[in-house]
Amino acid sequence: MDDRTPSVAPHQHPDLRLSFGPAAFAYAAHRPDYARAAARWALESAPGPRVLDLGAGTGKLTATLVALGVEVVAVEPDPAMLTELRRSLPAVRALQGSAEAIPLPDASVDAVLAGNALHWFDMAVAGPEIARVLAPNGVLAGLWNVLDDRVEWIAGLARAGGGAAIGPRDTFTGWRAETARAHLPKDGGAARFGSAEQRHFPHGQLRTADSLVATLATRAGILVMPERERNAALSGIRAYLEKEPETARGEFTLPMLTGVLRVRRL
Repeated sequence: MDDRTPSVAPHQHPDLRLSFGPAAFAYAAHRPDYARAAARWALESAPGPRVLDLGAGTGKLTATLVALGVEVVAVEPDPAMLTELRRSLPAVRALQGSAEAIPLPDASVDAVLAGNALHWFDMAVAGPEIARVLAPNGVLAGLWNVLDDRVEWIAGLARAGGGAAIGPRDTFTGWRAETARAHLPKDGGAARFGSAEQRHFPHGQLRTADSLVATLATRAGILVMPERERNAALSGIRAYLEKEPETARGEFTLPMLTGVLRVRRL
């Protein structure tokens, strides 16, 4: 899933929340995976190996979890995204469902992870659902891939992209300020969650100017724009990349971090 911080709760923005399906193939092709060290830290205190990737999209985080050797089940509401996940990871059990209606039994997983998706959940409903499927002492963690705006040209890119392509939570500075506890359950029903922990891990993605523009074009804020506005926004980003020495010629490593927000079910 994705990205921009809306002016009201994301679950109240169906156009944004459900904008990814038509771009499922591009999402699968261009979105980055997640730093393995980040996923490893998210899971380090889980009581067992059973992991739910919730809001799994096309399986970017799912693939990272498979590489770590845990037992993964993926749940995704969008049929097009789910089709891409099943195509790329046919051995993974992948179910249609949502954070607010998880198609799994009580206490059936040791950890629930969400990659660039936790901010889309309606936690008033999803919090008790997540608590229901988590085993005692299970872990809930959100992971976000963010641009490292401590790097000068990334800070410039964020300004060139504007709020639609690169929102406050899409850069490291914004993520660190906005994410802590903001998207975690306030109440897990009969269960409770402990104190939140936040960490970030170095990550990167090999890109060209063209492929970075294609990546940013899969952002929810861009996807729901009228075509003329979308083209203008992407043209501005392309013009910026074509004049920056770090990005104007050939391939470069996009400086990123995978941020993690982790909490334990008590």
